[in-house]
Amino acid sequence: MTFPNLIFKSGEVILIDKPIGWSSFKVVYKIRQAAGVKKVGHAGTLDPLASGLLILCTGKKTKEISKYQESEKTYTGTITLGKTSPSMDLETEIAVTGSTEGISDEQILNTRDSFIGKITQIPPMYSAVKVNGKSLYKSARKGKTVERIPREITVSSFFNYKHFFTGYRF
Repeated sequence: MTFPNLIFKSGEVILIDKPIGWSSFKVVYKIRQAAGVKKVGHAGTLDPLASGLLILCTGKKTKEISKYQESEKTYTGTITLGKTSPSMDLETEIAVTGSTEGISDEQILNTRDSFIGKITQIPPMYSAVKVNGKSLYKSARKGKTVERIPREITVSSFFNYKHFFTGYRF
């Protein structure tokens, strides 16, 4: 594979639709191989089970990564009511199930609305957030819990629609 119009060593920004099952590092590795350049970085880790936009920078453009990290982002996903897992996603088995009887659409919408604006969030153990230079998910996979500092995040909007009566898609 060749890229005749791109100058990777002096710097390029590459937008990759990361497939499910690939780590962000695997994408970086593949680009390093394909482009023949060592200096490649990404503007934020995507979970291996997630697909979506991964912004890569090469060469001198790696100095601009923080600009992309600070940009507003859009996420989509599905919330399944009445079930939870240690990783809060499909990486680990469902550990707890509960009844969703008596939960009204109004309660769901009110809860959704409570997340809009500036909120404080404790990063989940199964996340790429680093504490003392180590990704939290690495500790979580070893059964260890690490103290995490709450961080302020902003949720600009939160749209949803019912999906098969068991979950809400957002």
